[in-house]
Amino acid sequence: MLLRIFTEPQQGATYDDLLAVAKKTEENGFDAFFRSDHYLVMGPNDGLPGPTDSWITLAGLARETSRIKLGTLVSSATFRNPGVLAIEVAQVDRMSGGRVEFGLGAGWYEAEHQAYGLEFPDTPGRFDRFTEQLELITGLWNTPVGEKYDFQGKHYQLSNSPALPKPAQQNLPIIIGGAGKKRTPALAAQYAAEFNAGFKTVEDTAVLFERVQAACTAIGRDPQTLALSTAHTVVVGKDDAQVKQRADAIGRDLDELKNNHIAGTPAEVVDRLGQFAAAGSQRQYVQIMDLADLDHLDLIAAEVLPQVR
Repeated sequence: MLLRIFTEPQQGATYDDLLAVAKKTEENGFDAFFRSDHYLVMGPNDGLPGPTDSWITLAGLARETSRIKLGTLVSSATFRNPGVLAIEVAQVDRMSGGRVEFGLGAGWYEAEHQAYGLEFPDTPGRFDRFTEQLELITGLWNTPVGEKYDFQGKHYQLSNSPALPKPAQQNLPIIIGGAGKKRTPALAAQYAAEFNAGFKTVEDTAVLFERVQAACTAIGRDPQTLALSTAHTVVVGKDDAQVKQRADAIGRDLDELKNNHIAGTPAEVVDRLGQFAAAGSQRQYVQIMDLADLDHLDLIAAEVLPQVR
């Protein structure tokens, strides 16, 4: 199982905070550094100094790292015009030398849309836009150089686009996740290189994986070509006291973390990761909430990572 560090900067982080975590991620041998794409803090804390834009920060990290994959889990289709987003992602991929993996979703957090004047359609409307964005963005990237691209959708229209720039990668990986029963698996089967079952129990994860694999089979795609991943808040301590200390530091109940996420000593965490691996997960997004606690990443790298590779 690959371990990928996953951050939530809207909870309060500067670019320098993210850079320190990304460099530690690379130094410690993790596979990737990912960040959420949100503009508003969640919960009671103040979120100071305020949000950072995901693709601006990833562009910076692309030039200050050399090995790790970089991406979003996931960008919201409600935030950006898809033509502009295609340019941004392609540019960051080139800036990184082809290390971007692009998570895209329909968007869900209404409060941040209200806070920053962003349109927030109903659920069917968001999925309609999400669907069009997947077709449009991949259409732009896949148009041969020298040819033009047109798109006529309900929400987006492109005419005579040069479809530039291209990503460094010929097939830039797209990540789609969620618990939808029909549209999400179908979109993942059609467009995604990876399906993410985030923040679910082992049992629910297995159901989501089976559902998306069935969607692949339904369109004639080999399910083995779709990578499967999970995401959870992770708290690791060298002993029970340190586990409790780290849970308290992020304001989380330890029992809740153990029941619904991944928490404990290295041995306990390795066992828990093994349960998700048995359900089919090949990649675990290790959600780190305290970005100042770089020793936490050192411990995971030393005591957990070697046992799950």
